[in-house]
Amino acid sequence: MDVELRSEFLLQLRADLEDPQNVGAAPLGMRRIMYFKGGTFSGPALTGDILPGGGDWVLVRPDGVSLLDIRMTLRTDDGTLIYLNATGIFDMAPEVRARFNRGESVAPSEYYFRTLFTFETATEKYRWLNRLVGIGVAQRIPTGMVTDVFAIR
Repeated sequence: MDVELRSEFLLQLRADLEDPQNVGAAPLGMRRIMYFKGGTFSGPALTGDILPGGGDWVLVRPDGVSLLDIRMTLRTDDGTLIYLNATGIFDMAPEVRARFNRGESVAPSEYYFRTLFTFETATEKYRWLNRLVGIGVAQRIPTGMVTDVFAIR
């Protein structure tokens, strides 16, 4: 196959999270739901706010790896709504998680937090997002998460 993958920076998401709702030991693993309070996003072609109400429906597998199911609505500075859907993997060793929970600084290189993004919008100006796959490299921060999203070309 003669296709070369290229990536370019699309945007950075800065999302603030509510305290988690811990459902507990469900049939598939430990279930936790974290709703977004809001946040911002910015990139070369679009900027705006993350609207409250989206969330991350997390399933923690028996091996400790979290499967992410992220859904949110973005509102651009010009008022356009964009639906964002992402799946991903978050894996933080117990000793690293303990440090994070104590409020210690934990470098993103000490854990794995990657996501796969798709977008939906009806506005012509941003319709190019409907045909795009993004890969996120994320960092957990005390108030939520910061994710750099790269368009895959």
